Amino acid sequence: MLKPEDLSKLAATKMPFGKYQGRYLIDLPEAYLIWFAKKGFPKGQLGAQMQLALELKTNGLEYLIKAIEPKA
Repeated sequence: MLKPEDLSKLAATKMPFGKYQGRYLIDLPEAYLIWFAKKGFPKGQLGAQMQLALELKTNGLEYLIKAIEPKA
C-alpha cells in the first residue's frame, strides 16, 4: 500500500547511475523507465521507487511529486 512518505522519498531521490545520473527519478524519461520495466528494475528501494515513478507518469500523476519535489 502506498504511503505519503513513499511520495516524499520519491520526490527527493535522484538517479545514482547511468545516463541520467543526478536527475530526480520523477524527471526520468518515461521511455527509460519503460526500458527498465522490460529489462528488470534494480533490486531494493531504488527499483521500487522507479516502478512508482513509472506508474505515476503513465497515469498522469507526476504532478503529485512535482508539488513536493525539493528545490535545488
